[in-house]
Amino acid sequence: MKSILIQVDDRIAQGLDRVAPTAKRQRAEFIRRALLRAIVEAEEEKTRQAYVRKPDSADEADDWSTAEAFKA
Repeated sequence: MKSILIQVDDRIAQGLDRVAPTAKRQRAEFIRRALLRAIVEAEEEKTRQAYVRKPDSADEADDWSTAEAFKA
């Protein structure tokens, strides 16, 4: 696992201390999850923008009119 050193302003540091105290590595886990969430959201937005630029044609779109209900 790589280590990354970042600097944050006092407001961000205080907020981080409130939601993810340093004990039991909660802060590092919080930051890892926040970064992963931001990466996933950015990738999803990139995909969304691609579909806005070039949407599926009616021929390419899936036909869900005959789909069966999911049974777990």
